[in-house]
Amino acid sequence: MLTEDANNRSTTITWADPAELVEARKRMSGLEFLRALRDGSLPPPPMASLLGFWLVEAEPGRVVYEATPAEYHYNLIGVVHGGFAMTLLDSTMACSIQTQLAAGTGFTTLEVKVNMVRAITLQAGKLRAIGTIVHPGRSIATAEGRIEDESGKLYAHGSTTCMVMSR
Repeated sequence: MLTEDANNRSTTITWADPAELVEARKRMSGLEFLRALRDGSLPPPPMASLLGFWLVEAEPGRVVYEATPAEYHYNLIGVVHGGFAMTLLDSTMACSIQTQLAAGTGFTTLEVKVNMVRAITLQAGKLRAIGTIVHPGRSIATAEGRIEDESGKLYAHGSTTCMVMSR
């Protein structure tokens, strides 16, 4: 919930206990897990609730998140902080890798490279972050991602390397 007056604004963030997600990942494949998030069978992770992004597509090797920048994402120079784009891309690219993982298989980001190509402001409207797997290795996997507005204008792009951890 967002409230504001002439000088002060506030928002309320709610989230579910992340323990439910941890347990679900143990029994579901990566793709099943992401589709359950997308469909609302599982609650979104707290970070997604905090930053205001949501999973809208989950297919083998590809995921799409959507987010609408808000004023509370702004930094001291009057644009959306680059950490917003970086976090959105990190989640999107890593989840494209997750679509290929078996139940109980974990992963973690080893490296992320992000290029911001234009400032994100409120005028950008709804953004789509598209993540696509490049290399689905057994121990190391890579992916790439893009953040675009609804007309396809590019705001940021990146790549990631993740370590896959079998049980």
